[in-house]
Amino acid sequence: MTEAAGAQGALQDFPKLPTGIEGFDVIAEGGLPSGRTTLVGGTAGSGKTIFAAQFLAEGIRTGENGVFITFEESPAELSRNLMSLGWNVPSWEASGAWTYVDGSPDEEAADVVGEFDLGALLARITRAVKHSGATRVSIDSVNALFSRMPHPEKLRGELYRISRALRELGATTLVTAERLDDYGEVSRYGIEEFVADNVILLRNTLQDERRRRTVEILKFRGTPHQRGEYPFTIAPERGVVVLPLSAMKLTQRSSTTRVTSGIPELDRMLGGGYFRDSIILLSGATGTGKTLTVTHFVAGGVAAGDRCILFAFEESREQLVRNARSWGHDFEAMERGGLLRIIPVYPHAMPLEDHLLRMRWAIEEFKPQRVAVDSLSALERVTALRSFREFMLGLTSLLKHGEIAGMMTSTAPSILGGHSITEKHISTLTDTIILLRYVEMKGVLRRGMLVLKMRGSEHDPTIREYTIDAGGMHLGGPFRGVGGILSGNITHGRAEDEEEDAGEGSEPATE
Repeated sequence: MTEAAGAQGALQDFPKLPTGIEGFDVIAEGGLPSGRTTLVGGTAGSGKTIFAAQFLAEGIRTGENGVFITFEESPAELSRNLMSLGWNVPSWEASGAWTYVDGSPDEEAADVVGEFDLGALLARITRAVKHSGATRVSIDSVNALFSRMPHPEKLRGELYRISRALRELGATTLVTAERLDDYGEVSRYGIEEFVADNVILLRNTLQDERRRRTVEILKFRGTPHQRGEYPFTIAPERGVVVLPLSAMKLTQRSSTTRVTSGIPELDRMLGGGYFRDSIILLSGATGTGKTLTVTHFVAGGVAAGDRCILFAFEESREQLVRNARSWGHDFEAMERGGLLRIIPVYPHAMPLEDHLLRMRWAIEEFKPQRVAVDSLSALERVTALRSFREFMLGLTSLLKHGEIAGMMTSTAPSILGGHSITEKHISTLTDTIILLRYVEMKGVLRRGMLVLKMRGSEHDPTIREYTIDAGGMHLGGPFRGVGGILSGNITHGRAEDEEEDAGEGSEPATE
């Protein structure tokens, strides 16, 4: 075996301990290096304490006991805070699964001047680990120790002793440390090279007046991991949830089954309907009928026995129900029948990562065959472009892997044409793009539809006129003698061209 092959084998064979933290083990490629010490650094509010506590909580759920050493909050205060995440620490304490080592400041002895006894602390820690049989240890946070020790160099040495002692006991250890800047030094007092084999960075940056949390594995000594920053959130009853978006793989299947759009004429334009696992982007100016097209998509699915979810970010449930009724579709009856769920959420209510998680949980719980999102533009307006792109990557991957047909609407910035920034940045993630456009002809505003793109299928390349009435949307023939519809710069040819037969001369297109 060559030296390079041996090194690669060592990387693959190094044991890892699954943390149980949702999404984190994906980017860690299995979990934390077992039996080693990992430093978790972050600025205030980045989630260090929750990460350290969740590492123990998830271990307890799989039968591994844990020890939590706290230097800032008292055990009673910490347990109270963790209860809000659904972790019943007092009951775990009573059973011996969770053990505290309290190193928090003693209020009664706050005025006493003297050096903190780390030798006695080490004895308490080793005793707690041996007595409980703990395999997981969390230390939160070493910054509190530096404020109570006059000699940082000595403290670094003592921390190394603690780290080495825990390794000899076979424990996998997390140590939290505060940073002054999200993109500055790894830790405030430069301890990483003394206590840690591995370094994880939690960030809580401010982007466009909104906070965004990310996690990065800076180093895992001797073992592989995913590189770069990954968004995460802290969810009630779940704790830290990482969204490993850029670590996703293109492994989903491709369906050849066709499903109806709910509009017979559009099905014919599409060559028989959408593919079962299609991601459909519907783009048009306000009033062109995007929500109506979504309504047909949902109603067509329910009529075929499909379970459907409609995520609404611009209209309330009552408004959607009223509008659907005016077009002849009873959303309330579909809900009562168990085939439709309408989930309206105000876009500004939460960060985009939280929107994605709640959408994912709703999809996992309801198990739909169709999902509609109306509209992406509402979500795009409340976040940075990078966050929006990551959101789209996560959502489309979720739908693809579930073989779910997904329809998403986007509002074009111009009344008579032009492409939106959404189309520019997510068009590669979609399988089908349908454009709805206004067409001004002789002082009358008419509407045109174009199937701009449809992967793997022939489709009608003509721009077809459509009308909207009490029965919904109706497609007619293609426009004749008219140019510049997509750009908004309408030009007219000969009058007789406008009267040509709608189907004459049109050829199917494929992509």
